[in-house]
Amino acid sequence: MAELDTQFELYLPPSQAGGRLDQDEEWCEIVLDGERERIRLHDYAAIFNVPGLYEQLFSQKLECDSPEIVCQLLGAELIAADIDPATLKALDFGAGNGMVGEQLATVGVESIVGLDLLAEARDAALRDRPGLYDDYYAGDVTDLDPGDRRELEAHGCNAMTCVAALGFSDIPPIAFAEAFNLVDSPGWIAFNLRDRFIEDDDPAGFGAFIARMFDEDVIEEQARVTYTHRVSVAGEPLEYSAIVARKRADVPLDWTRRS
Repeated sequence: MAELDTQFELYLPPSQAGGRLDQDEEWCEIVLDGERERIRLHDYAAIFNVPGLYEQLFSQKLECDSPEIVCQLLGAELIAADIDPATLKALDFGAGNGMVGEQLATVGVESIVGLDLLAEARDAALRDRPGLYDDYYAGDVTDLDPGDRRELEAHGCNAMTCVAALGFSDIPPIAFAEAFNLVDSPGWIAFNLRDRFIEDDDPAGFGAFIARMFDEDVIEEQARVTYTHRVSVAGEPLEYSAIVARKRADVPLDWTRRS
């Protein structure tokens, strides 16, 4: 990985204001070229365009270590199943600037393909972590360029990670399902989701969708841990679950549609 030692002048909302913000409403202010600019934390394109900002903001200031937690949980389950991580071909979905891919490599996965909606994410990963991914595709997985889809399928991925990307508008259930179906069966799936989304029984939401995948044996849970994904801008813990499962079958896409 490239050395990202730049330290920015960052400001978070006052505690009384930050405490009223939902996770996808949070913002920070950063001084760039002498100007103080406000950036919403879910405006990933703007964040990825500034080398080192994502790491300083999320990993350092907001104490996010989900990439390590999810990938270490996957690594432990592979060891328990007597599977060499080097035999996996992993699809890193919602790959961002490569922090999850870097952790996959740490646990011994040697073949990794990135997929993200944003071209800015791909550019950041190639800029900051050159050589990490075998390939990296940018585009909407529900409407991929046919050539990109053929290439993705040709990789023969037998594992998928999706970390810190589910439950908000960034990746809806239909997109998760489309990416999931790019993975061979049997395969490995490692992801995380905020607890409030897991508990949500809205038929069109992630909680009900994931529960149905388990209930109908599309996936088989291997491990689950609840942990603090990061702190909010107000300093409050955001509780998530990290889940590792075996993929047993593709998921019907109509499960993601509201009846």
